[in-house]
Amino acid sequence: MNNTHLHPSILKDGPISIGFVLAPNFTLSAFSNFLDAIRLAADDGDLSRPIFFSWDVISHDYQPIKSSCNIKVVPTRTIYDRKHYDYIVVVGGLLQNNQKLPNQSIEFLLEAAKAKTTLIGICTGTFILARAGLLKTSKVCISWFHHDQFINEFPKIKANADSLFTIDNQFITCSGGIGALHLAAHLIERHRGKYEAVQSLRILQSDFPLPAQSLQPPPTTLTSARSAKVKKAILFIEKNIRNPLTVASIASNLNVSTRHLERLFMKELGVSPTRLYLKLRLAHANKLIRQSTYSISYVASECGFIDLSHFCRSFKDEFGITASTAREQYSMHSVRINGVLVQ
Repeated sequence: MNNTHLHPSILKDGPISIGFVLAPNFTLSAFSNFLDAIRLAADDGDLSRPIFFSWDVISHDYQPIKSSCNIKVVPTRTIYDRKHYDYIVVVGGLLQNNQKLPNQSIEFLLEAAKAKTTLIGICTGTFILARAGLLKTSKVCISWFHHDQFINEFPKIKANADSLFTIDNQFITCSGGIGALHLAAHLIERHRGKYEAVQSLRILQSDFPLPAQSLQPPPTTLTSARSAKVKKAILFIEKNIRNPLTVASIASNLNVSTRHLERLFMKELGVSPTRLYLKLRLAHANKLIRQSTYSISYVASECGFIDLSHFCRSFKDEFGITASTAREQYSMHSVRINGVLVQ
């Protein structure tokens, strides 16, 4: 159940203490979005004094930790200091390079969990908590971008890619990006008040704090959708490009009739769910053709087309050129820019 039980430190004297554990190649924006909101709420005025909140970057040593954009952050405290934290925030990063937290940091997280410290996973930090065996019975939030990989690795963990963040007793998980900002605002409101949370976001030129169940921004350019049902339907579509769902299945997941979902799409986007699904699959195919060396038949399969001839006809109808021509244009462009032929 997604509840709002948080650490009893809301009642304590002194600042709320937050420890950041940064994974190798961590996502800098997720870290900075969360921390900057907290920093602005830690003091009255823009002096950044840690009066109401305090924070450390924790590691097993003082070696700089490189982010995914090559900016490095130097830890301010080691795990061996045994300092108590009200929250420990694990900020994840790139998954494909298979870099992991040092064993000492994993042990630190396990000890904190035993001590009932609230643990927060931001971005792929949720993968780190899950791999440490800490989320077996929890409901978690994961970015739509990593959702498929997460459920493949952890099929027994209940994961959603709809909300910005999820609070489940001792564990809080967050999609990252703007979700980290609004999670920080949520904690600010819990410990300082609504005004301080709003003020912190205003200084950062963001909107009012959004609740946990707010939908993640759709991973498309179709931001004109207003209905929560339409936005959720788009998320279902994006998460199932390779194995397309039927419109009836999407409607059933949203507890609406197929006809009602079709009316919502036409009203808000001027296109049917079926047509949108096809356009997004073809857009993904176009990107793969122009930015990868995969064969056209492989691209068709990756985008949910069983019949290659159907894919080729649909591609030409959508973009006015064949898939082969699109690949040739990409190759010519690569020669002109890089001096080599990319195939």
